[in-house]
Amino acid sequence: MSTRAAFDSSAAGVMTDLAFVECELLGAARARGRAQAPARGQAQAKPGQPRQATAAAGRRREVVVGGRRVKTIDVHAHCVIPEAYALLGLKVDDHRGPGIGEVGPRRIREMDAQGIDMEALSINPAWYRAERDLVTQVIKIQNERLAEFCGKYPDRFVAFASVALQFPDLAVQQLEEGVKRLGLRGAAVGASVAGDEFSDPKFHPFWAKAEELGVLIFIHPQSTPDLAKRFKGNGWLANTIGNPLDTTIALSHLIFEGTLDRFPRLKICSAHGGGYLPSYAPRSDNSLRVAPDMDTGIKLKKKPTEYLKTMYYDTLVFTSEALRHLAAEVGVSQLVIGTDHPIPWQDKSIDHILKAPGFSDADRRAMLGETAAKLLKIKL
Repeated sequence: MSTRAAFDSSAAGVMTDLAFVECELLGAARARGRAQAPARGQAQAKPGQPRQATAAAGRRREVVVGGRRVKTIDVHAHCVIPEAYALLGLKVDDHRGPGIGEVGPRRIREMDAQGIDMEALSINPAWYRAERDLVTQVIKIQNERLAEFCGKYPDRFVAFASVALQFPDLAVQQLEEGVKRLGLRGAAVGASVAGDEFSDPKFHPFWAKAEELGVLIFIHPQSTPDLAKRFKGNGWLANTIGNPLDTTIALSHLIFEGTLDRFPRLKICSAHGGGYLPSYAPRSDNSLRVAPDMDTGIKLKKKPTEYLKTMYYDTLVFTSEALRHLAAEVGVSQLVIGTDHPIPWQDKSIDHILKAPGFSDADRRAMLGETAAKLLKIKL
């Protein structure tokens, strides 16, 4: 997902804090009833778009593998809370993705058409340069509203907490409150924080809290701002190249700076298949052998490539060969569905996994939902 407008640190706004409403635990039948209800303004199929990708007839695609119904869980799905965005001086229209400001019938119809049973909602951080008082209010609104969505549609959504990582002590509080009070399943973060790498010791308290709580941290890149000038021109390179590169840099620092050794039980999932790192991983094993003068003295407990097998990755890599290679590098047990919904990168994420050759039924069930269910504490 890409933000078209940059955050203006001088933007100001006034809004009354939203009160958290206790979760309304609705049954699966009631949630499905909502999903199947016709809605005004239903999206029409675009030229070249398969009709099954629209919400025609409101039918829910059920995925079966080896004769067993699979609960499919998407770990990479975005939304935006308009009230919180307004406080940042931003608008919902600043984001790509039709319907990104709505979590309800329209989104559920789209999930039903794709065969996605549950989404783990996340909000891309546009607040890492905001002042403390403002960002505190923004995060409060977002996390409480995310919890409301999950309470209203408990069989369709879980969510990642938003956190203000530019203030690590505040982020620790927000993560703990989000998990313990609001029932959120982890946190969604960028790939760096206002130019600071996650491996910076100032972020250690946050990683320690995530490890203590046993929750998943979902990393979603925000391009690579230092290269903005080189990304100009045709091809939307700020996203096409910038996003995978941002993740590659973030994961490399976490490995080489010893962060993953310090927090060995940390659960991290990266968007877009982990960026470029899994595609050229063995180079990391040889870098300090070739250039020993670049060794700062940090002694890793494993080879760099071995750390890749301790993290998780979404399957948004488009082709069967890319999925095969990713599984070969990190292990099929580390892969989970990622659609980027409602950004239209991939509306056939289920078929991508079902049709890729070389995987067993057990592999496919794991990627489609079983692994994500364990990470997000979802009952199957």
